[in-house]
Amino acid sequence: MSKKSIYGLIIALLIPVLCYLWLKSASDSAVIMPGHPFEPDTVIQSVVKGKLQTDTVWHTTKDIRLVNQMGDTVNLYDQKGKIIVLDLFFTSCGSICPKLTKNMSKLQQSFIRGGDPRKKVDASIVQFVSISIDPERDSVPVLNEYANRMGVNGDNWWLLTGNRDSIYKFVFEELKVDKFSDEPINPDFVHTSKFVLIDKNMQVRGYYNGLDSTSLLKLAKDVGYIMLEKDKKKKSEIFQQIIDLSWLWLVIVVLVFGFVYYFKSNRQKN
Repeated sequence: MSKKSIYGLIIALLIPVLCYLWLKSASDSAVIMPGHPFEPDTVIQSVVKGKLQTDTVWHTTKDIRLVNQMGDTVNLYDQKGKIIVLDLFFTSCGSICPKLTKNMSKLQQSFIRGGDPRKKVDASIVQFVSISIDPERDSVPVLNEYANRMGVNGDNWWLLTGNRDSIYKFVFEELKVDKFSDEPINPDFVHTSKFVLIDKNMQVRGYYNGLDSTSLLKLAKDVGYIMLEKDKKKKSEIFQQIIDLSWLWLVIVVLVFGFVYYFKSNRQKN
């Protein structure tokens, strides 16, 4: 078998690998990830190897320290690596809050069962958070009684209370729900039907109507997309992708040596 034939054979075997890598890259980029709802805090431009590159720094929520329905003092940032779904409520609410809590419970159960049937989601990576906007009356015992009455699963769902000023500062300055709500929001009593989606980097990624099933379905799907989102700090290189296909390379090597052995055997017989 001539060298030209061997090279041709190798190229022919490489084509499926290259096609796979191209299709994989195209499919990854085709997914429309949830964006960032407000303007970036900073846009940094730099020149790397003669090319202008832009790095966007998005608003990252500051941490907040509150108390959950079990009486544990917790920080929002305790949930490292988790996606957070958050809403605002108060236990004496007789209008939208019970419905919001029921829908949050359904959302939690959907993730425990696997969420979107096309994308299995592990409930351990999603933390549900409900912050009381009436913390002076919503003490730990009151929250605990409400949680039991509403069937709240505390494994990955916190009902939080604490200092009122800290909560309202967090809601307006960090979550910024007043800027992205289609409802009038009273600065003295922030009552909204919005669910807030916060990613693993503690950045707000979207607001959803907690009373609307279509909006909640989009929220569930966006959680799944964010789970698959690549960490921009970990650059994915084509070389690493090729290494990850070691099983395919082994098949190619075996095929190449098999063809070479076959042609050499035929030449010796002739």
